Amino acid sequence: MRIGKIDIDRPVILAPMEDVTDRAFRQLCKRHGADIVYTEFVSAEAIRRGAEKSMRKLRMDAHERPVAVQIFGNTVESMIEAAAIAESFDPDYLDINFGCPVKKVAGRGAGAALLKEPEKLSAIASAVARAVSLPVTAKTRIGWDHDSINITDIVRRLEDAGMQAVAVHGRTRSDMYKGRADWGRIAEAKQACSIPVIANGDIWSADDVVAMFAETGADGIMIGRGSIGNPFIFSQAKHLLQTGDRLPLPSYRDRIEAAREHLHLSLEYKDEKYGVLEMRRHYSTYLKGLPGVSKVRNLLVRETDPAVIVELLGQFEAACEALDREGRLKEGGEFLNDHSPKLILNY
Repeated sequence: MRIGKIDIDRPVILAPMEDVTDRAFRQLCKRHGADIVYTEFVSAEAIRRGAEKSMRKLRMDAHERPVAVQIFGNTVESMIEAAAIAESFDPDYLDINFGCPVKKVAGRGAGAALLKEPEKLSAIASAVARAVSLPVTAKTRIGWDHDSINITDIVRRLEDAGMQAVAVHGRTRSDMYKGRADWGRIAEAKQACSIPVIANGDIWSADDVVAMFAETGADGIMIGRGSIGNPFIFSQAKHLLQTGDRLPLPSYRDRIEAAREHLHLSLEYKDEKYGVLEMRRHYSTYLKGLPGVSKVRNLLVRETDPAVIVELLGQFEAACEALDREGRLKEGGEFLNDHSPKLILNY
Protein backbone atom coordinates (compact mmCIF):
# COMPACT_ATOMS: atom_id res chain seq x y z
CA MET A 1 0.00 0.00 0.00
CA ARG A 2 1.46 3.33 -1.04
CA ILE A 3 0.67 6.75 0.48
CA GLY A 4 3.16 9.35 -0.67
CA LYS A 5 6.62 7.93 0.10
CA ILE A 6 5.21 5.27 2.41
CA ASP A 7 5.07 1.84 0.79
CA ILE A 8 4.09 -1.04 3.09
CA ASP A 9 2.62 -4.37 2.08
CA ARG A 10 -0.58 -5.19 4.00
CA PRO A 11 -0.01 -2.67 6.79
CA VAL A 12 -1.68 -3.08 10.17
CA ILE A 13 -2.52 0.42 11.36
CA LEU A 14 -3.46 2.07 14.66
CA ALA A 15 -6.72 4.01 14.21
CA PRO A 16 -7.17 7.56 15.49
CA MET A 17 -9.08 7.54 18.79
CA GLU A 18 -9.87 10.52 20.97
CA ASP A 19 -8.28 10.36 24.43
CA VAL A 20 -6.47 7.15 23.46
CA THR A 21 -3.93 7.61 20.66
CA ASP A 22 -1.70 10.14 22.39
CA ARG A 23 2.09 10.00 22.04
CA ALA A 24 2.44 7.43 24.81
CA PHE A 25 -0.02 4.95 23.32
CA ARG A 26 1.23 5.51 19.76
CA GLN A 27 4.78 4.76 20.83
CA LEU A 28 3.68 1.65 22.71
CA CYS A 29 1.81 0.36 19.67
CA LYS A 30 4.81 1.06 17.43
CA ARG A 31 6.98 -0.99 19.78
CA HIS A 32 4.52 -3.82 19.37
CA GLY A 33 4.52 -3.67 15.59
CA ALA A 34 1.98 -1.10 14.34
CA ASP A 35 3.03 -0.13 10.82
CA ILE A 36 1.39 3.32 10.84
CA VAL A 37 -0.11 5.28 13.73
CA TYR A 38 -2.58 8.18 13.83
CA THR A 39 -2.93 11.03 16.27
CA GLU A 40 -6.17 11.67 18.09
CA PHE A 41 -8.48 13.65 15.83
CA VAL A 42 -8.06 17.40 16.22
CA SER A 43 -10.67 20.11 15.65
CA ALA A 44 -9.86 22.51 12.82
CA GLU A 45 -11.39 25.38 14.77
CA ALA A 46 -9.28 24.56 17.83
CA ILE A 47 -6.15 24.47 15.68
CA ARG A 48 -7.01 27.87 14.21
CA ARG A 49 -7.39 29.29 17.72
CA GLY A 50 -4.12 27.75 18.83
CA ALA A 51 -5.85 25.92 21.70
CA GLU A 52 -3.10 24.46 23.87
CA LYS A 53 -4.60 20.99 24.27
CA SER A 54 -5.20 20.67 20.54
CA MET A 55 -1.72 21.85 19.64
CA ARG A 56 -0.26 19.21 21.98
CA LYS A 57 -2.12 16.57 20.01
CA LEU A 58 -0.22 17.58 16.87
CA ARG A 59 3.19 16.84 18.38
CA MET A 60 4.97 13.62 17.54
CA ASP A 61 8.34 11.91 17.81
CA ALA A 62 10.58 10.61 15.04
CA HIS A 63 10.35 7.01 16.25
CA GLU A 64 6.57 7.03 15.75
CA ARG A 65 6.92 7.30 11.98
CA PRO A 66 5.05 6.81 9.80
CA VAL A 67 2.47 8.92 11.65
CA ALA A 68 -0.62 10.73 10.35
CA VAL A 69 -2.43 13.72 11.84
CA GLN A 70 -6.21 13.58 11.61
CA ILE A 71 -8.30 16.76 11.53
CA PHE A 72 -12.03 17.42 11.37
CA GLY A 73 -14.19 20.44 10.60
CA ASN A 74 -17.25 21.63 8.72
CA THR A 75 -16.01 24.46 6.49
CA VAL A 76 -13.52 24.67 3.65
CA GLU A 77 -11.90 27.74 5.18
CA SER A 78 -11.27 26.26 8.61
CA MET A 79 -9.97 23.01 7.17
CA ILE A 80 -7.54 24.73 4.81
CA GLU A 81 -6.10 26.84 7.60
CA ALA A 82 -5.93 23.93 10.05
CA ALA A 83 -4.29 21.69 7.46
CA ALA A 84 -1.53 24.23 6.85
CA ILE A 85 -0.85 24.50 10.58
CA ALA A 86 -0.91 20.72 11.02
CA GLU A 87 1.51 20.35 8.11
CA SER A 88 4.04 22.49 9.98
CA PHE A 89 4.29 19.74 12.62
CA ASP A 90 5.74 17.50 9.90
CA PRO A 91 3.55 14.38 9.94
CA ASP A 92 3.97 11.86 7.15
CA TYR A 93 0.47 12.66 5.91
CA LEU A 94 -2.79 14.32 6.86
CA ASP A 95 -6.10 12.56 7.29
CA ILE A 96 -9.60 14.07 7.19
CA ASN A 97 -12.28 12.67 9.48
CA PHE A 98 -15.53 12.14 7.59
CA GLY A 99 -16.75 9.39 9.90
CA CYS A 100 -16.97 10.41 13.55
CA PRO A 101 -20.52 9.58 14.72
CA VAL A 102 -20.58 11.34 18.10
CA LYS A 103 -23.05 14.17 18.60
CA LYS A 104 -20.51 16.85 19.51
CA VAL A 105 -18.90 16.37 16.07
CA ALA A 106 -21.66 15.17 13.72
CA GLY A 107 -24.17 17.48 15.40
CA ARG A 108 -22.08 20.43 14.24
CA GLY A 109 -21.92 19.32 10.64
CA ALA A 110 -18.50 17.65 10.76
CA GLY A 111 -17.36 14.02 10.77
CA ALA A 112 -20.07 11.61 9.62
CA ALA A 113 -22.55 14.47 9.07
CA LEU A 114 -20.75 15.25 5.82
CA LEU A 115 -21.93 11.91 4.43
CA LYS A 116 -25.29 13.67 4.07
CA GLU A 117 -23.63 16.47 2.07
CA PRO A 118 -21.44 14.74 -0.52
CA GLU A 119 -20.78 17.95 -2.47
CA LYS A 120 -19.49 19.69 0.64
CA LEU A 121 -17.44 16.63 1.57
CA SER A 122 -15.86 16.71 -1.89
CA ALA A 123 -15.14 20.42 -1.62
CA ILE A 124 -13.41 20.06 1.74
CA ALA A 125 -11.33 17.08 0.62
CA SER A 126 -10.28 18.78 -2.61
CA ALA A 127 -9.42 22.07 -0.91
CA VAL A 128 -7.26 20.40 1.73
CA ALA A 129 -5.45 18.27 -0.86
CA ARG A 130 -4.60 21.41 -2.84
CA ALA A 131 -3.62 23.44 0.22
CA VAL A 132 -0.77 21.24 1.47
CA SER A 133 2.21 19.45 -0.02
CA LEU A 134 1.74 16.37 2.14
CA PRO A 135 -0.35 13.40 1.03
CA VAL A 136 -3.95 13.62 2.24
CA THR A 137 -6.24 10.69 3.06
CA ALA A 138 -9.70 10.34 4.56
CA LYS A 139 -11.54 8.12 7.03
CA THR A 140 -15.27 7.59 6.72
CA ARG A 141 -18.25 5.28 7.30
CA ILE A 142 -20.50 3.44 4.87
CA GLY A 143 -23.32 5.99 5.15
CA TRP A 144 -25.40 8.11 7.50
CA ASP A 145 -27.97 5.37 8.11
CA HIS A 146 -29.12 2.16 6.45
CA ASP A 147 -31.51 4.04 4.19
CA SER A 148 -28.71 6.18 2.78
CA ILE A 149 -25.66 3.95 2.39
CA ASN A 150 -23.49 5.77 -0.15
CA ILE A 151 -19.97 4.50 0.41
CA THR A 152 -19.24 3.70 -3.24
CA ASP A 153 -20.16 7.25 -4.27
CA ILE A 154 -18.15 8.67 -1.37
CA VAL A 155 -14.93 6.79 -2.15
CA ARG A 156 -15.13 7.81 -5.81
CA ARG A 157 -15.58 11.42 -4.76
CA LEU A 158 -12.62 11.16 -2.39
CA GLU A 159 -10.46 9.70 -5.13
CA ASP A 160 -11.49 12.49 -7.51
CA ALA A 161 -10.73 15.05 -4.78
CA GLY A 162 -7.13 13.88 -4.56
CA MET A 163 -7.19 11.60 -1.53
CA GLN A 164 -4.36 9.09 -1.69
CA ALA A 165 -6.21 6.48 0.39
CA VAL A 166 -9.47 6.06 2.26
CA ALA A 167 -10.18 4.16 5.47
CA VAL A 168 -13.70 2.77 5.68
CA HIS A 169 -15.39 1.79 8.94
CA GLY A 170 -18.07 -0.76 8.14
CA ARG A 171 -20.92 0.88 10.06
CA THR A 172 -23.29 3.76 9.42
CA ARG A 173 -23.43 6.81 11.64
CA SER A 174 -26.74 5.63 13.07
CA ASP A 175 -25.12 2.33 14.09
CA MET A 176 -22.59 4.17 16.24
CA TYR A 177 -20.67 1.08 17.47
CA LYS A 178 -23.62 -1.30 17.77
CA GLY A 179 -24.05 -4.53 15.85
CA ARG A 180 -21.46 -5.92 13.47
CA ALA A 181 -19.38 -3.93 11.00
CA ASP A 182 -20.43 -4.71 7.43
CA TRP A 183 -17.25 -5.91 5.81
CA GLY A 184 -19.15 -6.55 2.58
CA ARG A 185 -19.69 -2.81 2.15
CA ILE A 186 -15.95 -2.28 2.60
CA ALA A 187 -15.35 -4.79 -0.19
CA GLU A 188 -17.73 -2.78 -2.39
CA ALA A 189 -15.76 0.37 -1.61
CA LYS A 190 -12.54 -1.37 -2.61
CA GLN A 191 -14.05 -2.35 -5.96
CA ALA A 192 -15.39 1.16 -6.56
CA CYS A 193 -12.08 3.05 -6.58
CA SER A 194 -8.43 2.66 -7.52
CA ILE A 195 -6.85 4.29 -4.45
CA PRO A 196 -5.87 2.13 -1.45
CA VAL A 197 -8.74 1.19 0.85
CA ILE A 198 -8.05 0.56 4.53
CA ALA A 199 -10.64 -1.63 6.25
CA ASN A 200 -11.80 -0.82 9.79
CA GLY A 201 -14.35 -2.22 12.22
CA ASP A 202 -14.56 -5.20 14.60
CA ILE A 203 -10.92 -6.24 14.63
CA TRP A 204 -10.34 -7.96 17.98
CA SER A 205 -7.69 -10.54 17.14
CA ALA A 206 -4.99 -11.52 14.67
CA ASP A 207 -7.45 -13.95 13.08
CA ASP A 208 -9.84 -11.05 12.46
CA VAL A 209 -7.08 -9.21 10.59
CA VAL A 210 -6.46 -12.17 8.30
CA ALA A 211 -10.20 -12.63 7.75
CA MET A 212 -10.75 -8.96 6.97
CA PHE A 213 -8.00 -8.91 4.36
CA ALA A 214 -9.56 -11.99 2.75
CA GLU A 215 -13.17 -10.78 2.86
CA THR A 216 -12.65 -7.18 1.79
CA GLY A 217 -9.62 -7.26 -0.48
CA ALA A 218 -8.45 -4.18 1.41
CA ASP A 219 -4.93 -2.82 1.07
CA GLY A 220 -4.50 -2.28 4.81
CA ILE A 221 -6.27 -2.95 8.10
CA MET A 222 -6.93 -0.32 10.76
CA ILE A 223 -7.43 -1.39 14.37
CA GLY A 224 -9.18 0.86 16.87
CA ARG A 225 -10.89 -0.41 20.01
CA GLY A 226 -9.29 -3.83 19.65
CA SER A 227 -5.90 -2.31 20.44
CA ILE A 228 -6.93 -0.65 23.71
CA GLY A 229 -5.17 -2.57 26.46
CA ASN A 230 -3.92 -4.92 23.75
CA PRO A 231 -1.02 -3.40 21.78
CA PHE A 232 0.12 -6.99 21.21
CA ILE A 233 -2.51 -7.34 18.50
CA PHE A 234 -0.19 -5.68 15.96
CA SER A 235 2.70 -8.11 16.35
CA GLN A 236 0.28 -11.04 16.58
CA ALA A 237 -1.44 -10.02 13.34
CA LYS A 238 1.76 -9.41 11.43
CA HIS A 239 3.23 -12.71 12.56
CA LEU A 240 0.11 -14.59 11.47
CA LEU A 241 0.04 -12.79 8.12
CA GLN A 242 3.72 -13.47 7.45
CA THR A 243 4.05 -17.04 8.73
CA GLY A 244 0.58 -18.51 9.07
CA ASP A 245 1.39 -19.32 12.69
CA ARG A 246 -0.18 -17.81 15.80
CA LEU A 247 1.91 -16.28 18.56
CA PRO A 248 1.03 -17.28 22.13
CA LEU A 249 -1.46 -15.05 23.90
CA PRO A 250 0.24 -12.38 26.04
CA SER A 251 0.86 -13.68 29.54
CA TYR A 252 -0.14 -11.87 32.71
CA ARG A 253 3.49 -10.73 32.89
CA ASP A 254 3.26 -9.26 29.38
CA ARG A 255 0.02 -7.46 30.19
CA ILE A 256 1.20 -6.02 33.50
CA GLU A 257 4.48 -4.94 31.90
CA ALA A 258 2.57 -3.22 29.08
CA ALA A 259 0.52 -1.28 31.65
CA ARG A 260 3.73 -0.32 33.44
CA GLU A 261 5.40 0.73 30.19
CA HIS A 262 2.36 2.77 29.18
CA LEU A 263 2.45 4.56 32.53
CA HIS A 264 6.14 5.42 32.13
CA LEU A 265 5.53 6.79 28.62
CA SER A 266 2.53 8.79 29.83
CA LEU A 267 4.68 10.36 32.55
CA GLU A 268 7.41 11.09 30.02
CA TYR A 269 5.10 13.08 27.76
CA LYS A 270 2.86 14.72 30.36
CA ASP A 271 3.34 16.18 33.80
CA GLU A 272 2.92 13.80 36.71
CA LYS A 273 -0.64 14.82 37.51
CA TYR A 274 -2.02 14.26 34.01
CA GLY A 275 0.26 11.34 33.25
CA VAL A 276 -1.25 9.46 36.19
CA LEU A 277 -4.79 10.73 35.65
CA GLU A 278 -5.01 9.80 31.97
CA MET A 279 -3.70 6.28 32.59
CA ARG A 280 -6.68 5.45 34.77
CA ARG A 281 -8.91 4.61 31.82
CA HIS A 282 -6.46 1.97 30.63
CA TYR A 283 -5.82 -0.30 33.62
CA SER A 284 -9.05 -2.29 33.35
CA THR A 285 -8.33 -3.22 29.72
CA TYR A 286 -4.71 -4.26 30.34
CA LEU A 287 -5.66 -6.37 33.34
CA LYS A 288 -9.08 -7.65 32.23
CA GLY A 289 -9.75 -11.21 33.33
CA LEU A 290 -6.78 -11.47 35.66
CA PRO A 291 -7.48 -12.73 39.19
CA GLY A 292 -8.42 -10.07 41.71
CA VAL A 293 -8.49 -7.36 39.05
CA SER A 294 -11.43 -5.46 40.55
CA LYS A 295 -9.61 -4.80 43.81
CA VAL A 296 -6.37 -3.92 42.05
CA ARG A 297 -8.08 -1.59 39.58
CA ASN A 298 -9.83 0.26 42.41
CA LEU A 299 -6.47 0.83 44.08
CA LEU A 300 -4.79 1.91 40.84
CA VAL A 301 -7.41 4.49 39.87
CA ARG A 302 -7.37 6.11 43.31
CA GLU A 303 -3.60 6.37 43.57
CA THR A 304 -1.82 9.59 42.56
CA ASP A 305 1.81 8.66 43.26
CA PRO A 306 3.36 6.91 40.23
CA ALA A 307 5.92 5.12 42.41
CA VAL A 308 3.12 3.57 44.43
CA ILE A 309 1.31 2.55 41.24
CA VAL A 310 4.44 0.79 39.98
CA GLU A 311 4.84 -0.94 43.35
CA LEU A 312 1.20 -2.02 43.28
CA LEU A 313 1.58 -3.46 39.78
CA GLY A 314 4.65 -5.35 41.00
CA GLN A 315 2.72 -6.81 43.91
CA PHE A 316 -0.10 -7.81 41.58
CA GLU A 317 2.38 -9.52 39.28
CA ALA A 318 3.89 -11.42 42.23
CA ALA A 319 0.42 -12.54 43.32
CA CYS A 320 -0.34 -13.79 39.80
CA GLU A 321 3.00 -15.62 39.77
CA ALA A 322 2.03 -17.44 42.95
CA LEU A 323 -1.23 -18.57 41.36
CA ASP A 324 0.62 -19.57 38.20
CA ARG A 325 3.02 -21.76 40.17
CA GLU A 326 -0.02 -23.54 41.60
CA GLY A 327 -1.29 -24.15 38.06
CA ARG A 328 -4.36 -21.98 38.62
CA LEU A 329 -3.99 -19.69 35.59
CA LYS A 330 -4.69 -20.50 31.96
CA GLU A 331 -3.00 -19.05 28.88
CA GLY A 332 -3.41 -15.27 28.92
CA GLY A 333 -3.63 -15.20 32.71
CA GLU A 334 -7.33 -15.69 33.38
CA PHE A 335 -8.29 -17.65 36.46
CA LEU A 336 -9.12 -21.30 35.83
CA ASN A 337 -12.16 -21.69 38.07
CA ASP A 338 -15.13 -19.71 39.32
CA HIS A 339 -13.77 -19.10 42.81
CA SER A 340 -12.38 -15.61 43.33
CA PRO A 341 -8.75 -15.87 44.46
CA LYS A 342 -7.60 -14.10 47.60
CA LEU A 343 -4.71 -11.89 46.60
CA ILE A 344 -2.61 -10.46 49.41
CA LEU A 345 -1.80 -6.84 48.61
CA ASN A 346 -0.22 -4.48 51.10
CA TYR A 347 -2.84 -1.74 50.56
